[in-house]
Amino acid sequence: MYVTAPPRVKHQRSPGSNVTSVTLDGLVQLSDHRWLFFVLFLSAYLFVLVSDSLVVYVIWSQRSLQLHSPTNLLLLSLAVSDFFVGLLLIPIETLKTGTCWVLGDLLCALYFLIPYILISASVGSMVLISVDRYVAICDPMHYSTRITDKVVTISVCLCWICSCLVNIAGDVDLVVAFIIPITVIVALYMRVFVVAVSQARAMRSHVRTVTVQNTVTLTTKKSELKAARTLGVVVVVFLICYSPYYYLSLTGGSILVGSSTETFMSFLMYFNSCLNPVIYAFFYPWFRKAVKHIVTLQILQPGSCDANVL
Repeated sequence: MYVTAPPRVKHQRSPGSNVTSVTLDGLVQLSDHRWLFFVLFLSAYLFVLVSDSLVVYVIWSQRSLQLHSPTNLLLLSLAVSDFFVGLLLIPIETLKTGTCWVLGDLLCALYFLIPYILISASVGSMVLISVDRYVAICDPMHYSTRITDKVVTISVCLCWICSCLVNIAGDVDLVVAFIIPITVIVALYMRVFVVAVSQARAMRSHVRTVTVQNTVTLTTKKSELKAARTLGVVVVVFLICYSPYYYLSLTGGSILVGSSTETFMSFLMYFNSCLNPVIYAFFYPWFRKAVKHIVTLQILQPGSCDANVL
């Protein structure tokens, strides 16, 4: 199964021509929902730009080695993808709540290319995050040697390069682009969940026999389990937000561009970019502390980059 444009698009092929044009007949079907979606997209746009900028800044600017961990480098890649979703895609979706397409043919073509690049990068980042948590929980003895900053940096770069090349090349196999990666993500996290539950039970049963020698090991395990839980929430939320769109692709359904259904599905996907920073703020004390450091303008003080947010 291949997908060259979102399933919501209505195609028209001119007789005797190999050129397929895209019509936006659904733009007039928002009716009474137009202002509601306009407000939702505008709110999401502002929130994504601010929140994901904070994530990028916090991870990139802090000199703490713990914040420059391989896991956080993967979160940085995901935050960059979310930021560009807010910067490039949500404004176009907001304009689509109008009654006509005013951006011309070139931007129309780019509109059906850029989303796939960013979505592919997000899916790839999710796969890398799942692999990271799998090794950390299921093979902790080899984590520090297998998952290094260099390995993660190369993996992230390849993820973005492949996302660009594959989508620019033309037809994208939906099975390769989404089904296989999601299957890998689910399989890895199911294994992580089983091992994490087993480790949590073991730690509870031995909590009274913990000695000074294994206190550090126990603390490390708790930290890894907490990270697995947090990133598990990120993965589940991602699947919830993206599944309706890809379900429609798999079933061969089609809806008009600009219809209420299409607009809601687009909003749900882009809303995922708003949720990740909220998840980090809820589960990561260091992120909350760093955001407070920025909001209270302590960032303007000399040596602010050396501040310990852990």
